[in-house]
Amino acid sequence: MITGLQIRAARAILKWSVRDLAEKCGVSYPTISKIEQTDGVPTGRSQTLIEIQKALEKGGIVFTGTPDDEPGVKVNIKPQ
Repeated sequence: MITGLQIRAARAILKWSVRDLAEKCGVSYPTISKIEQTDGVPTGRSQTLIEIQKALEKGGIVFTGTPDDEPGVKVNIKPQ
């Protein structure tokens, strides 16, 4: 699972607003805002986190580590 901190960092790298992410993953703005309030793994439906993760990965984000061991993000955007 990804953490709220990783989601915030990934959005910052991609220069996406919460609304941008909501549109890309089909998760509501309030839900994403709530998820991002925690640095660790958010509580709630795991499918929601999976949808968020898939959208960010499609944008070029690679999630590294685990929630308990050096969670992070990096960008993997191929040059055009």
